Amino acid sequence: MRTLHATCAGTAPTGEMTFELTATDGAARAGILRTAHGDVPTPAFMPVGTKGSVKALDPARLRELGTTILLGNTYHLHFRPGEELIDELGGLHSFMAWEGPILTDSGGFQVFSLRDTISAVDPEGVTFRSVYDGRAARFTPELAAEIQRLLGSDIAMCLDVCPSPDVSRAELEAATVLTTAWAARQLAAPRAEGQLVFGISQGGTDPDLRRRSTEEISGLGFDGHALGGLSVGEDRDVMLETVAWSAPLLPAERPRYFMGIGDPIGILEVVERGIDMFDCVLPTRLGRTGSALTWEGRLNLKNARFARDRRPLDEGCPCSACTRFTRAYLRHLVNQQELLGLILLSEHNVRFLLDLTADARGAIERGEFGSFKTAALDRLGSAAPVAGEEVSR
Repeated sequence: MRTLHATCAGTAPTGEMTFELTATDGAARAGILRTAHGDVPTPAFMPVGTKGSVKALDPARLRELGTTILLGNTYHLHFRPGEELIDELGGLHSFMAWEGPILTDSGGFQVFSLRDTISAVDPEGVTFRSVYDGRAARFTPELAAEIQRLLGSDIAMCLDVCPSPDVSRAELEAATVLTTAWAARQLAAPRAEGQLVFGISQGGTDPDLRRRSTEEISGLGFDGHALGGLSVGEDRDVMLETVAWSAPLLPAERPRYFMGIGDPIGILEVVERGIDMFDCVLPTRLGRTGSALTWEGRLNLKNARFARDRRPLDEGCPCSACTRFTRAYLRHLVNQQELLGLILLSEHNVRFLLDLTADARGAIERGEFGSFKTAALDRLGSAAPVAGEEVSR
């Protein structure tokens, strides 16, 4: 059943309204996130521009496809080209010629996923070797805040400890404790004018630790909240179950961000459970490897069965790949490693997820999300994700 909301709104520490919840349908939510560079209708899929670029896609084209917010990464931009240079050139928006909202990850996922590069983790921060040149580097909550301040992103994420799903409970608890301590420190650090700061809860799929982390982070007063430490290799059903009971623990008046999911079925599942924002490299990664997201499922254009296929990639899709070219031609481009093929498939895949998310929002507003999801899952058929492909941060 649809519920319209006229007054449920979140405010930043400055007192300005930053999030307005406009409709709900069950746990699914529609809203508007207000940032310094524009409004973001939610649910929202965020294409990933890790190094200041969404691979193979021009920023102007991204806007034409329907992108409302992009993601950049603190780790990579810190090392190449450096936040001071980006600041000198006018900030990340000017640097990459994107005038819309940008969310920057803190770099914590990169550090802790590259475990072989970590030298030490202590209460003050984490010491590691740069993936670029092997030199010793160190991240602290204060440095993560300063890098993102200089980048000038609209939303800055807190530095967190993201453990692998197979760590001991003692290690998971230690990560949860440290994440809360670092979040409090980063929240107190200087930020760019108008910049929102989101906290991240940890705890894996452990009910007690996840609840503890969610309560602690929620109590600090962030502008938004993310579920971290999920979609990192754990069982998918357990992950979705964790989202179902943990998302409602987050403040209802703040945006809720699931870090690292981007397959069509996964998007529908987390939206149904009350998530407002999500990101993933999956659409462009698939495009660069010759695969397309379609309503027939995931198509590998390298397959010989498409050699004489005169049909469009996906019937009804308005992107260039679908309106101008055949599957046979796209297969030819992919197999000959022509850049045009990778660009067209990346464009299509991003458009597919943006349209799916926009359609989900419309269904929530009409009070029809349940039937919309059922019909979408029936159409998607074999589009289920391959294990591990959800991870994006």
